[in-house]
Amino acid sequence: MGTVAVTDDTFDTEVKNADVPVVVDFWAAWCGPCKQIGPALEELSDEMAGRVKIAKVDVDSNPNTAAQLGVRGIPALFIFKDGQVVSNRAGAAPKAQLQSWIEDAL
Repeated sequence: MGTVAVTDDTFDTEVKNADVPVVVDFWAAWCGPCKQIGPALEELSDEMAGRVKIAKVDVDSNPNTAAQLGVRGIPALFIFKDGQVVSNRAGAAPKAQLQSWIEDAL
């Protein structure tokens, strides 16, 4: 399935109105830690397809959603379930730790 690129304009449709929980990764092309977790999120998106959607929001191109959620540093990860934030974390982490965090929130 792969990750889904989400913009300020598509955030409500892709995230808040999704029929499965959504992990949202706020990132930027210049962010080293964001690049570190990118491949792990891609793998988790494939491995957890149908159970969870993983979306990526480029904060440089889409600052409004990040500002509304109070994102101050990236990578910032949020899990939305039924349109509401149920968990969030900041910073890079190994794939196993990310997977465990997602599983706990489901």
